[in-house]
Amino acid sequence: MDAYDSGSDVSREAEAEGAAAREPQAPPAPEAVPDASPDSPASSGAPASPDAPAPEPRTGVAALSPRYQIGAALALAVVAVAVCVHLGMVFLHVAPSNTVTKTHGEAIDEWIYPEFEQNWKLFAPNPLQQNIAVQVRAQIRTADGGSRTTGWYDLSAQDGRAIDGNVVPSHTQQNELRRAWDFFTASHDSDNRAVGERGSLSETYLRRIVVLRLDRGGANGADGVVERVQIRSRTLNVRPPEWTTEKVSSQPVFRVLPWWSVLPGEAEGDAR
Repeated sequence: MDAYDSGSDVSREAEAEGAAAREPQAPPAPEAVPDASPDSPASSGAPASPDAPAPEPRTGVAALSPRYQIGAALALAVVAVAVCVHLGMVFLHVAPSNTVTKTHGEAIDEWIYPEFEQNWKLFAPNPLQQNIAVQVRAQIRTADGGSRTTGWYDLSAQDGRAIDGNVVPSHTQQNELRRAWDFFTASHDSDNRAVGERGSLSETYLRRIVVLRLDRGGANGADGVVERVQIRSRTLNVRPPEWTTEKVSSQPVFRVLPWWSVLPGEAEGDAR
């Protein structure tokens, strides 16, 4: 009986182990994940893991202190307002006549002239069909008390040579002299008499430009002084294309202004 009972116990244990082996094994329990809630140590300012990346430093305006951030914001606001006002003034200047331009035309003109004057109008382009060259000559007082008159200097041709081949010509080279002449002709009649309040201003503006050009070009010589200047324009029609039957004159037309006295210090740009 003892041997039989022992064998039965062994067989029952073997059967139990086989049944346990045939039963499916439960998956391992997942590892604990650190709490990411706002109350957890990671979000409450607790020391981060040594392997965590360092935060990137702030750049630009964000790197400034709050006081300087406010100053930068105010400066940007002022610049934005100035740009908007300028664009609005230019738009009203070139726009067709309307209620706003009739009511505030004087304020618009004071903002535009003479630095920002435009020669085009919205919805009515008027391309130039003439080549206009501005020329000047000067009366020089020499060091020995004598006087001499120079030949004609073609200032427009000088600007053209400076622009030719220049990838980024300056605004001065392209428009300063041309716009000064347009300003003068718009405020004077065909007899060179001023017809508006800006007549005297246009004369001063044009005279100072040509005097500065003469001074930079060395027209007065080593010890000479420019006493008077005379300006003229040479207008030549643009030749029509060969396929058209349009006929235009090929002879230049000159408009000669009277002699203007040069104010003391005007060649240095400090005259008022």
